[in-house]
Amino acid sequence: MHLITLIPGDGIGPEITKAVTDILAAAKAPIQWEEQNAGQTTFDQSGELIPQALLTSLEKTKVALKGPITTPVGKGFRSINVTLRQKYDLYQNVRPAKTTAGLTSRYEGINLVLFRENTEGLYAGLELFDEHLGIADSIARNTVAGARKICRAAFAYADKHGRKKVTLAHKANILKIAGKLMLDACAAAAAEFPHIVYEDKIIDNMCMQLVTKPEQFDVIVTTNLFGDILSDLCAGLVGGLGVVAGANIGDDMAVFEAVHGSAPDIAGQGKANPTALLRSALMMLEHLGEHAIAERIEKALNATLANKAECTGDLGGSASTSEFAQHIIAKL
Repeated sequence: MHLITLIPGDGIGPEITKAVTDILAAAKAPIQWEEQNAGQTTFDQSGELIPQALLTSLEKTKVALKGPITTPVGKGFRSINVTLRQKYDLYQNVRPAKTTAGLTSRYEGINLVLFRENTEGLYAGLELFDEHLGIADSIARNTVAGARKICRAAFAYADKHGRKKVTLAHKANILKIAGKLMLDACAAAAAEFPHIVYEDKIIDNMCMQLVTKPEQFDVIVTTNLFGDILSDLCAGLVGGLGVVAGANIGDDMAVFEAVHGSAPDIAGQGKANPTALLRSALMMLEHLGEHAIAERIEKALNATLANKAECTGDLGGSASTSEFAQHIIAKL
């Protein structure tokens, strides 16, 4: 039995979380949930944005499934996601993107995984503002250790999962020092895994290539800001943020999450699509070694997605959140 921290989140979070936990229970996944929460709702109730009880739970279980969380705007709070990633050195943001029958896409044959460095770069939070001069400085801090860790993680993933190629997206033609840091780190990782093809592309060309011929890519690795942009671009290629998984992984902890927003405008209406969180839960099951259960659920999910009538409204169907979950459960 795996003890897992469950973070329902805000807005549609509790609805899609219940749908996913119902599906995992029906599949007899050996999971015991320890529910904690964070975000706007928690702040309104307790005055704490990230309660100590949540941190204690994470430090005990080392694995979490997290719904979308709202960070209060305009109150000086830092993103909860960024806070957790940096506090626990969850340096790998892993985002798969794969075309699926039944989902709207202009493309076929996309099956890529993006590795985004998750704790450094412009997201290090090193900003200064000189009021007198009217100048804002944002420092993109990258380290040799950080570059080496994310590049090696991408190659190790490719090796473990039988992937053939790793592509580094960078801007070394302009960012001479920071770019070289990633080029050197990836070259070192590539030497360790010589059977995997390695290439690098400048970020602007990478964007063009992704929208003209995305099927050429397999595993992509890049820095924090570039990865933030590319991961949503890749999601758009295969149906949008509502259908793609996400994981924040460190050496000692992993948090699996829906990467879309909390959509408070449709909260409580039974309209929310739980696919993204369910696919994140499948990544979690793989991480836990529960491969057979993950495969069963994935087949049931894909069969449901192929039948629009059984899908939620955003996917062209008329099913509610719970009805969509029940259609998946019926196919297990």
